[in-house]
Amino acid sequence: MNVDPDSPSAESTTYDQRLAHIEFYTNSGLQFGAWRTTMGMGDWTRSATNGGTYMQASYWHPVDGQVTTVYQWWFVGAYANVPDMIAKAEAVENWQFAGAGYLIKAYGFMAMTDLHGEMPYTQAGAEPATPEYDTGKTIYLGCFECIDKAIEYLEKGQSQDPNLPTLAAGDWWNHGDLNKWIKLAYMLKARWINKLNKKGAGSYKDGKYDADEILRCLDKAMQSNADNTIVNHTDDNGATHDNLGWDEPVDYSPLFSVSGMNAGYMATKMLYDNLTNFAGKGVEDPRADHILPWAYSPNKDDNSRTDVKWVGNWRRTLGVDMASEIFSQGGPLRAMFNIATNSWYISSANEERLGDTVYIEGTSDCKGYFANPSILYCRAGSGQFQSAESGTFYTRVSSPTYIGTYAECCFIKAETLFKKGDKAGAYNAYKAGIKASCELMNEKLKVWIAEDPSLADCPSFTPMTDDAINNFLNNGIGTQSELTLGHILTQKRIALMFSYEIWNDMRRYDFDKNIFFGWSIPAQHYKVAAAMLAIPEGKQYRRWRQCSHEYNYNSKNLQAIGAQVPGARMTDGEGNEVMWNRQDDAWTIPVWWDSDQE
Repeated sequence: MNVDPDSPSAESTTYDQRLAHIEFYTNSGLQFGAWRTTMGMGDWTRSATNGGTYMQASYWHPVDGQVTTVYQWWFVGAYANVPDMIAKAEAVENWQFAGAGYLIKAYGFMAMTDLHGEMPYTQAGAEPATPEYDTGKTIYLGCFECIDKAIEYLEKGQSQDPNLPTLAAGDWWNHGDLNKWIKLAYMLKARWINKLNKKGAGSYKDGKYDADEILRCLDKAMQSNADNTIVNHTDDNGATHDNLGWDEPVDYSPLFSVSGMNAGYMATKMLYDNLTNFAGKGVEDPRADHILPWAYSPNKDDNSRTDVKWVGNWRRTLGVDMASEIFSQGGPLRAMFNIATNSWYISSANEERLGDTVYIEGTSDCKGYFANPSILYCRAGSGQFQSAESGTFYTRVSSPTYIGTYAECCFIKAETLFKKGDKAGAYNAYKAGIKASCELMNEKLKVWIAEDPSLADCPSFTPMTDDAINNFLNNGIGTQSELTLGHILTQKRIALMFSYEIWNDMRRYDFDKNIFFGWSIPAQHYKVAAAMLAIPEGKQYRRWRQCSHEYNYNSKNLQAIGAQVPGARMTDGEGNEVMWNRQDDAWTIPVWWDSDQE
């Protein structure tokens, strides 16, 4: 008869109580997925010392261990609450909660179809327990319907009923700012229409590439960094932890959870070159010092190479060459620190590896969850600052999550105008996107320095000067006459690092080396038999296979949708039925928007 407040039911939980929970699991799950997909797109790898699934991902050896977490956090953590929040908010005409619900629904399911292609959508979150699958096109057009409904509701504004809760109560994405929600909706709509470049010109409502609609949406999306949707994570060990088994604080960055707190993640030569010599211009990007990790090296005999950048006693990483034989030669190895000699070294009998001290991992630390004195990671142990490592901008404990930014709007606009033949407009948008990215990064750098002034001594935290930014914009990004899609999309990936859009862009332009500067399939891919089975010669990394929960508990419906998937292998060479999604090379089947499928 009574409702236990510590054990709320679906009936007793109000719609406004669900929003913060939904936002947390949506953001965290999708950030985990974004990190996992970008590990295979050429900018980051992992040391052989640590190895594992994500080192394998960096040389195109996908395995099932990569694919489950995102599925669980979206469907179990987030979406299980979304339909009820929408229905209850609609019932009382609280349009802002309903609008946010429809937008998050579209955002999550678009990520699911980006990853897996086909997915339960129409029947998801309802009966039956084993829902039927929908095609990628059905999901895609359904997400457009949801986002248009979200815009309709959000534009109605705040309810006039003073008894209804306001969005701000549980909204830690936009803190109740309806204008930001509306701008985010239009930005996402432009992003998703832009992915349809293989579908031919037409109306987005028919699943076609609609350049004019992209530009109309961008006119209503972010117009400056002040309009961005950013989750500003904190270095706290708050009382609220997730309840899907990780038991980690909800306060800190998801990318810290899966990357920053872990050992051995390293920048590649592709990323290094694009940051230090973009398009061969010989002008270093001012963001290079903040993305590429540094190590404190009081003994400067650690490395005498002239191509290593030093600032005082701080030494910046070089990039791992994924086109080389380094993996088959046992590298790259993670460096260790000798307190007695105050020096970095490689613990290996292999002389070829002793120079791997030039590769500095992206590990960082935290004051809250780990109770350490700094967010600098000390390789020799907590507080041993002579062995400090800076980490990288995007994966620290309090690194922001950029859900939707003005910079991305600029790059989408630049690409759209470039393809329409407006090179002047494209160049202006391209340049504005780079500037917005630099200025946005500076905002957080200034916060870190204010929180801990000792970090100012580390060049990874020193804010960029206006002179450095302007020098890069004027001399390092190419001229209007030199502008290509490669310039636009390579700069876009730097501004959107650890985003699904990196993989999406690479797929929709077929991993074109002329567009993605420095890209090539890693040499190690061709040396690993299992990797060649997963992505054979002449094919490319196009999707994730479904996670084990689907093929273990919903295999009938998973198999049934295969009949509508071009490239799905339903039988073996002798005519016997096989599970199409379990074939070794199912990773190479294009998702709907990446194909010529109607």
